[in-house]
Amino acid sequence: MPYPIEDKLVIAVASSAIFDLGEADTVFTTQGEDSYRKYTREKETSPFKKGPAFTFIQNLLSVNNPQTQFEPIEVILLSKNDADTGNRVFNSLQHYKLPITRAAFTCGRKPFTYLSSFKASLFLSANKEDVIDAVREGWPAGIIMASGPVPENTEPGKEELKLAFDFDGIIADDSSEQVYQKEGLDGFQRHEKALSNTPLSPGPLMRLLEKISGIQQKEFEKQKTEPHYKPKIRTAIITSRMAPAHQRVIHTLRHWGIHIDQAFFMGGISKSNLLSELQPHIFFDDQLDNLSDINASMAMVHVPYGVINR
Repeated sequence: MPYPIEDKLVIAVASSAIFDLGEADTVFTTQGEDSYRKYTREKETSPFKKGPAFTFIQNLLSVNNPQTQFEPIEVILLSKNDADTGNRVFNSLQHYKLPITRAAFTCGRKPFTYLSSFKASLFLSANKEDVIDAVREGWPAGIIMASGPVPENTEPGKEELKLAFDFDGIIADDSSEQVYQKEGLDGFQRHEKALSNTPLSPGPLMRLLEKISGIQQKEFEKQKTEPHYKPKIRTAIITSRMAPAHQRVIHTLRHWGIHIDQAFFMGGISKSNLLSELQPHIFFDDQLDNLSDINASMAMVHVPYGVINR
């Protein structure tokens, strides 16, 4: 029977995002494929250390509840290994009890080309070149980074899953950013005020947020019949926009029917202190400078999209 993957939020994640592959990659690049195969088999039962996306993925999957048949999220492993050398990755997933059971091993080929087969709304990888190639071909993808060491002992599901997004170049396209680059802040403000009721076009992660919003709607409906049920997902938009340009964000999200729990219009103030206070599990931004300024412990994702990344 075909698996109804279309009904779920699907995240495709490279093994380099979930685990620290540094030592294994060094063996491959310095000693060659034969030595790498030997090394991998010798280490097959030794789990990899946790990588930058591990805590986010662990908490994301904790939203699923098999006991109540509420399982709206699927994570697919994409690996450039073949199935033989990739077996250590599966063993590591089992060691950490991460319920990831579906995978594609591409034997050196670009893994993002299989995103459509899995109906994925996002591809996360620590491999910069793979992500840049994916974004250039129109796929929703981001380079995963961590602002601090990955905690070794975590308890998924004990708190809300918190996701934070920049707006322009992430949820919406970069057409407004292009105006800002050409005409400066005053020109940008005039442009956005004039088009405040005109929705922007979708950006690379709009479908991801749309799926998340859909899951939240199911949680809200469940809360109506189960008053003690506590929703597990919380979302935030953190943008450098300020009034009156904030109106276009509100009308765009309203046009798409997307719910956002929190919105912060920073007006150019650094996002670092706010993120330290919010402590989201993951934050997406198209400007690398914004991410390098963050001191909070979280997974950070650079989406190399739009005019500022050309």
